[in-house]
Amino acid sequence: MAAIPGKATLDPGDIRVLKILQRDASLSIAEIARQAGMSQTPCWRRIKKLKETGVVRQVAALIDREKVGLSFVSYSFVKLSIPSRENMEEFDRMVNRWPEVVICERITGAVDYLLKIVADDIKDYDDFLRLKLLNNDLVSDVQSRIVIATVKDTPALPIRED
Repeated sequence: MAAIPGKATLDPGDIRVLKILQRDASLSIAEIARQAGMSQTPCWRRIKKLKETGVVRQVAALIDREKVGLSFVSYSFVKLSIPSRENMEEFDRMVNRWPEVVICERITGAVDYLLKIVADDIKDYDDFLRLKLLNNDLVSDVQSRIVIATVKDTPALPIRED
């Protein structure tokens, strides 16, 4: 099988460690090693390699958004006025400055971007929409879908052995 450029080569031990880390990255090396069926030193080396190669790009705490008062979620489809390379790069820079946008995907089709926006409430979302998203010449249209209920929310990727 030919290698895919940019894709890391993972062995079964790497995959076991990654699955454990996705469930709970706060576990001790000893506990991760135990669950993965290996000794501590090789486990520590694997984790170090996975971080150095960028497979594990960040270790962070997952916060319950509702418990910190962020009860509003919207997905917004954004169309740029002129979807040129320069405008996309400028929009990318703007989005990265807005903490309300937790996911930004450049997509194909009738719109250019899909944003996941988290806010305190609908008033805060309206402020974001008017004062940030629509307050520039780059954006020509925004279509929003308000989330009624979250059925599944996991950062875990479906990693499997090839």
